[in-house]
Amino acid sequence: MGNALRKLFRLGGSTDTNSSNATQPKPNISSNFQSKPDQPPPVPWRPPEMSYIALYAFQGRNDGDLSFEKGEVLKVFDQSGDWWVASSTRTNVQGYIPCNYVAPVNSLEVEGWFFGSCTRSEAIMRLQADNLPKGTFLVRESETRPGTYALTVRETDHGHPPTIKNYRVDKTKDGSELFFINPQRKFNTVIDVVKFHTSQPGGLCSKLLKPCPKQTPNTRTLGHEVWELPRSSLKLLDKLGQGQFGAVWKGIYDGKVEVAVKTLRPGTMSPEAFLAEANLMKELKHVKLVNLYGICSDEEPIYIITELMVNGSLLGYLREGGGQYLGLRELVDIAAQIARGMNYLESKGYVHRDLAARNVLIGLNNEAKVADFGLAKLVQDDNYVARKGAKFPVKWTAPEAALYGTFSIKSDVWSFGILLSEIATKGKTPYPGMDNQTALKEVKCGYRMPKPMYCPDSLYDIMTKCWNERPQQRPTFETLYNFLDDYFVATEPEYHDPEGF
Repeated sequence: MGNALRKLFRLGGSTDTNSSNATQPKPNISSNFQSKPDQPPPVPWRPPEMSYIALYAFQGRNDGDLSFEKGEVLKVFDQSGDWWVASSTRTNVQGYIPCNYVAPVNSLEVEGWFFGSCTRSEAIMRLQADNLPKGTFLVRESETRPGTYALTVRETDHGHPPTIKNYRVDKTKDGSELFFINPQRKFNTVIDVVKFHTSQPGGLCSKLLKPCPKQTPNTRTLGHEVWELPRSSLKLLDKLGQGQFGAVWKGIYDGKVEVAVKTLRPGTMSPEAFLAEANLMKELKHVKLVNLYGICSDEEPIYIITELMVNGSLLGYLREGGGQYLGLRELVDIAAQIARGMNYLESKGYVHRDLAARNVLIGLNNEAKVADFGLAKLVQDDNYVARKGAKFPVKWTAPEAALYGTFSIKSDVWSFGILLSEIATKGKTPYPGMDNQTALKEVKCGYRMPKPMYCPDSLYDIMTKCWNERPQQRPTFETLYNFLDDYFVATEPEYHDPEGF
C-alpha cells in the first residue's frame, strides 16, 4: 500500500496505459514547436488539493495510513471512498485518512459546537446527559428549513430530565444573508451569533458556556480496501453473548482497534451465499446501522467483524442494563433511531427479515444502531421455520412471512411494531403465555397484543398500525421515523423565542 502511495505521488507520475482508470496526460498543444533552450521544464501534474482540519486524533493501524493529531492541517488529494489520500502539512508524510475525522478549513464543521445533521430529538438527548452544566449547547442544521440552523441549549443543571430549549438561527431574505436569533440583532456568520451569546444571554435562557461533548466516532471501515481479514489479526477477548447464528465476542484487531466478532456456527449458511450477501451489506452505510468492518471467510467458522457497541443488545440493555431506568422520552428516542436506520434500508430496497430488540445494539448515551440486517435469509436450518419449538422468530414475524415466506419491507414494519412492544415493556417477550404455534394461530385469526401497562395510547396506536393484516396498509419507515422523532413536539414548542421578542 505504501508503494502504491509513492507511485501516486511520484514527481512526473507515469501513466498506466493498461488501466481504464489511469490518469491520462493532458495533450501537449505545443508539441509541434521547438522549445527554447532557456524555457523551464514543465511542472509535473498532480491532483488538486484541499485543506482540511483534523477533528480528532488518529493513530494509523495499517501500512499506508497517515497518523495525525487533533487540529492538524491536512492536504487532501483524493476523496473517493471512506479513506482519503492526504498529506500532513506538519510532517509532509502522505497516507490514507478516515474521511469522517476531518472537515474543510473555515467550515462550520471544524467548530466543536457544530453537530451538522443531528436531529432535534438527538440534540435534546445529548444535552440531557449527566453532569453537564447549564449553558451547554450545540448548533445543528435545521431539519425543515434548509440553509438555516438551530441552537439547542441546556437551561438547567438539575432535574430529571433537565430542561432543554431550542432557538431558530434564521437567515435574512433581503439578499444580505445575515444570521440572527432576534431579528433586532443580526450577524455576518453563525460563528458570530455563537460568539455574541457566549458573552451574554441576549434573550436566551443562558449564556452559551460549554459546547456539548463529542465522542470520537468509529471509522467507517478498518482501513483502505481492508475487508477479508487474516484470522491472525484478530484476538477474541470476552464472549458477549450467544445467538441463533453463533457466538458474539469482544475482540481486538491488530492489537489496536476494539471490535465485535460474530462467529457463525459451522453449517449455519453457505459460505458462497454469505460472501455474496456480505458484499451487498458492506455497501450499506448509515449512522444508524452498525458498521460492518470485514470478514474472515477462508474457513469455518466464518467471522463477521463489526464496530463494538459498548452497551450490547437493546434486549439486554432493557432487561439488565441502564435501559431499565429509562423514561418514556429516552425510550421513544431509541425507537426513533431504529426507525431512522430502517428508513435507510427501506430507501435502498433492502429487507432485514429479523428486526427485534436482540438485533439492535446500544452505544454510549443511548445511541442505537440496527445490526444483523440480511443474515436471516441465508440460514440453512430445517428448524428455522414456523412450528413449535422452532428457532424461527415467529413472534416477531409478519403472518404473510411466517406462513408463506413472503418477506418484504412491510414485514419488517410488522416486526418493528413488535419491537416497540419490547421497548414499552422493558424487554418482555411478546405474546406472554403463548408458544410460537399458538401465537401464530391467534394472529392469523385477528388477535393483537393488548396495550402494555403505562404505554401511551398514541404509541400503542402506531404499534397496531404496524400490525395491519394488509401489508400495504402498514406505515412506511419514513412515516414511523417522522412520528417518533416528533413525538413530544405536540406537548412543547418546537422553538423558543428569545426573551423580549
